[in-house]
Amino acid sequence: MKVLFSLCMFLGLGMYNWIVVPSSTSQTLEGAWKTEQGVVICTPNYLSCTDFSASEKKFKGSWGGTYTWVKDSLKVQMEFSTYDKAAVGTEKVFLAKLKKELVLKDPATKKEQSWKAIPEDGPLALAGLWQISGRVVDGQIRAMPKAARKTIKIFSKTRFQWAAINTQTGDFSGTGGGTYTLKNGKYTENLEFFSRDSSRVGMSLSFDALVEGNKWTHSGKSSTGNPVNEIWEKQ
Repeated sequence: MKVLFSLCMFLGLGMYNWIVVPSSTSQTLEGAWKTEQGVVICTPNYLSCTDFSASEKKFKGSWGGTYTWVKDSLKVQMEFSTYDKAAVGTEKVFLAKLKKELVLKDPATKKEQSWKAIPEDGPLALAGLWQISGRVVDGQIRAMPKAARKTIKIFSKTRFQWAAINTQTGDFSGTGGGTYTLKNGKYTENLEFFSRDSSRVGMSLSFDALVEGNKWTHSGKSSTGNPVNEIWEKQ
């Protein structure tokens, strides 16, 4: 019997998985990476790995969390996983090797896979990890204090992913992502995957946006046509 594993499952959820990571401090995972099954986005201390097919409008799965890279090990503190709810709150330790590509090897099958860096030329203003901190309703700001249940957005220079998660219970409410632009006060998302409703894949959503240091506000309409006026804080 053949068992097929997605790349994200291969990386984070198998019993014998490992990555190969360099000890050189001059190299970094920060940015966006193309995998055989989807895309990985890495900030300086957070990463998300998502399997999807934009052409088929199919979301397959996602996982992510904070990470540290020390010597030859990559340690990920799992904050969400659609593959294994029980993995949330645990630490995954990987080994690795990074040259022009991040080479991945499964010691059980001896098969190798790789992450290929996606060339990016985009704004730095949003690159990093953000968490929603408030919404404007009827002209009043409704604060959203930090808690285990949260909505985050992970950005590279050209790619984004949002995820609604609960780091205490492991519950996963949804995610979406794709490419984005930020220019002249306009933030535009181009959806390549959406776990809740695949019919929205291919949509482009534009918002008025203002980024001031670690605070980002944007307003417009969601993919359902409902008004959006949100405040986000960089983590």
